[in-house]
Amino acid sequence: MLAVIVHCCLLPCGSPLFGDDSKPLPSRPLWTTSRVQGTPDPPDPYRLENAFPELVFDEPLSINLIPGTNRFLLCERDGKLYTFEDRPDATADLLMDLGRTVYGAAAHPDFLQNGRFFVASVTAEGLTAEGSRLSRFETSPDDRWHADVNSEVVLLKWPSGGHNGGCVRFGPDGLLYLSTGDGSGWADWFLTGQRIDDLLASILRIDVDHANGNTPYQIPPDNPFVNTEGARPEVYSYGHRNVWKFSFDREGRLWAGDVGQDLWEMVELVHPGDNFGWSVNEGTHPFKPDRPRGPTPIVPPLIEHPHSEARSVTGGEVWDAAAPGDLHGSYVYGDYDTGKIWSVQLIDGKPTPPRQLADTQFRVVAFAKNTAGEVLVVDHVTGTIQKLVPAPPPATDAPVFPRLLSETGLFVSTAEHTPDPGLIPYSVNASLWSDGADKERLIALPGDGQIAFDDVTYPTPPPGWQFPDGAVLVKTFTMEMEAGNPASSRRLETRLLHYKDMPGDRERYGAQFWRGYTYVWNDEQTDAELLDAAGADRVLTIHDAAAPGGVREQTWHFPSRAECTLCHTMAAKYALGVNTLQMNRLHDYGHNQTRNQLAQLQEWGVFSKPLPAAPETLPKLADDQDTSAPVGDRARAYLHANCSHCHRLWGGGLTDFELTANLPLEKTGTVGAKPERGAYGLTDPKLIVPGDPDRSLLLHRMTLLGLGRMPHVASNRVDDNGVRLIREWISELPPQ
Repeated sequence: MLAVIVHCCLLPCGSPLFGDDSKPLPSRPLWTTSRVQGTPDPPDPYRLENAFPELVFDEPLSINLIPGTNRFLLCERDGKLYTFEDRPDATADLLMDLGRTVYGAAAHPDFLQNGRFFVASVTAEGLTAEGSRLSRFETSPDDRWHADVNSEVVLLKWPSGGHNGGCVRFGPDGLLYLSTGDGSGWADWFLTGQRIDDLLASILRIDVDHANGNTPYQIPPDNPFVNTEGARPEVYSYGHRNVWKFSFDREGRLWAGDVGQDLWEMVELVHPGDNFGWSVNEGTHPFKPDRPRGPTPIVPPLIEHPHSEARSVTGGEVWDAAAPGDLHGSYVYGDYDTGKIWSVQLIDGKPTPPRQLADTQFRVVAFAKNTAGEVLVVDHVTGTIQKLVPAPPPATDAPVFPRLLSETGLFVSTAEHTPDPGLIPYSVNASLWSDGADKERLIALPGDGQIAFDDVTYPTPPPGWQFPDGAVLVKTFTMEMEAGNPASSRRLETRLLHYKDMPGDRERYGAQFWRGYTYVWNDEQTDAELLDAAGADRVLTIHDAAAPGGVREQTWHFPSRAECTLCHTMAAKYALGVNTLQMNRLHDYGHNQTRNQLAQLQEWGVFSKPLPAAPETLPKLADDQDTSAPVGDRARAYLHANCSHCHRLWGGGLTDFELTANLPLEKTGTVGAKPERGAYGLTDPKLIVPGDPDRSLLLHRMTLLGLGRMPHVASNRVDDNGVRLIREWISELPPQ
């Protein structure tokens, strides 16, 4: 076990681990007064309703209408392809069982005449040189609805490795279009995004009706890179991270949903030769700006969604049906992770702002257009196909999201900041720096809801806790208006994280969704009002003997709801302080009763199962403020608490190093690593130069304000104690 994640030796009862008083704490009453329900946003105009009640599929991934028929072609992940009619009482017929992972399929425009359909599949999981392929299959003239797997003809192969694309469509020109991903799992490992000499990170375009010698397809002569030396002529557009579903509208326009990595999701309107920038950019935002660029200029996406709204965009379809009128001509698309569905229209070639149609709990994995021109939605987890229907008007007795903190049901006295007895106070081993503010923390579990301990392992360690639906994490920030005088403290804001349960396998899909809200305290300190989504700033006047004239002004930033998601990420398991590493510590529950928090939560029945081991044998972060602890343990704990929610795999940090405390230092990618974002005035810097803090950019950026500051959000003051800690640690690292 790493030094920073320490294991205490086994201790007898009555040891400091459990406090001096072995008398049990009173039982915890249930919290039954929650009024934190729904959202403060207006109700959505649509909801989803099952379009085919008789149909349930196993992890469907793709669906298309078969040209010239009223039948759909649907693919399941495990390789089964089905057809079924476009009618509510439809049942499905098995077309073929390929026996391997299938990502997408499309029937030929002349399917009824030639019986051909085309399938994108994966023959081997993981990093495989030619693990993805596009194949052609045929049915017999006597039976168009059953196919022989032995009729396979392989047209194309490309590397697999996590982002395989796999959407197959025929365009209005009769040519086949195919999306491929960048072939990696993170940050374009193979630097293929800007290359056109391979098939990755692209949309391809080929003529499958004509062969070219031994090649079972031809290159359309008007493909954009036919005459570019060294280019793969199949490439139609490139710079895509992983186009997950594209489609054509009646005007022949190609719409694509391109899954982002750290912070942004993109909807693209694709033209021949377009370069959408990955992995130099993520959408319009720099990602790795120093990487080599492709031969054509980077073009922006049509629409971008921050990860506060979407985390895995699914490309959709244009609604052609005349009714309802507000959807006619709209491109309807959604998001796999959040279940949200939007529409956008083009007016004079410009997109309207995305309009949220529905906020669902479905895993939106694909869209289809039925014979009436309506757009259908496929849910990956329930295996159902849904349709958009007008939402009923809100019930007259529907709960109203609380606009005041006193209306949330979290406090019995808001003015006194006295929580409901059912709420659980907690503390953390290493606190996030918040510009000198102190914090009071509470966990609110509705009713008899329980926490699943270390149940969330997706996508990478360390694990997190799974919370019950409706759980609320509460944090109140206070600031001394006279430095060094606790009696001068005033409450600035109370932040809530509200958990919404999602269906599906938590470990496999990371099925969590949290919304962040800020309540700003009034001058009288009697209540706090819900802040709007945009956030705000307030200038505080603080008496400080160390400041010129004895007074300093400090800008306090109330984060926007979008900014909340920059730190509370899927990779960080969202709840940054409510986890094993942070809460495996003593906490003073009042009246001189100090307990290990994990042991106390188990005693109160908070965990759904007994702890897997005694708390003293479970991992924990060091207390970064405990000067008696080894400086290396304290420094790694500080970096874990303040930096690792971004600087980890899929965390949103725009560099390749990781700062989670579960990694040995040599595995973090920091020691001796060349900075990717410039030197910021240092001479020959590295991220960490052992023994030389003055050349260590990681430390230097902690001392900056403005451009280059870390952390780059929600902080306008340098953490002097944190800077001293990291400086001391780097100074003590043995030179290499």
